[in-house]
Amino acid sequence: MYSRALVRVAVLVLSLGTIGRAVELQTYDVDPKDSSVSFSVKHIVVSEVRGRFKKFSGTIKFDEGNLRNSAVAFTVETASVDTDNERRDQDLRSPMFLDVAKYPEMSFSSQRVEKSGADFVLVGNLSLHGVTHEVRVPFVYNRKIKDNMGRLRIGFSATFTINRQNWGINYNKVLDNGGMVAGNDVTVQLDIVAAKQEASSPHGPDATEGKTPK
Repeated sequence: MYSRALVRVAVLVLSLGTIGRAVELQTYDVDPKDSSVSFSVKHIVVSEVRGRFKKFSGTIKFDEGNLRNSAVAFTVETASVDTDNERRDQDLRSPMFLDVAKYPEMSFSSQRVEKSGADFVLVGNLSLHGVTHEVRVPFVYNRKIKDNMGRLRIGFSATFTINRQNWGINYNKVLDNGGMVAGNDVTVQLDIVAAKQEASSPHGPDATEGKTPK
């Protein structure tokens, strides 16, 4: 009887510990000054066009001890596309491609984080050009540091590829040799730095280098 009571107490303590961890998620805001959202796409088959989006924002709900508890919400202003070629950028902003007047933003909302070997995959919904599809984003957690202002910062890197036609961006021009002006596959590169929101628990984690996630 006594042993059964001890078991119940142990289960209760473990349950309370799990609940406690659920509320320990720390909120970090993406820092656009130290982050980048870039992309590349084949151009006339033989070259690669590279570009970036200059305006974006995001929030990360972060559990360093178990990244699978974390979540991400991210928004990009489509009109901020920049490929260092104004004429091409105007085409990208037009109804032929991003149609920024009609679709001023693209957004990503995570659904879960999966473990994949030694790395992780962020699974979520990408809304672009009025269409939403699930995407899988392999990522690497770099580390956590304290900056010179004493603020905690975390960093991530990710690369993934989407087919633009899946999001209804279908315009293309076929060349005489059968090639296309722009390829369908777009490779996205994310280098993200996020800073912890000022309002935080006094019992939050110490400013140490990134732990090895479980």
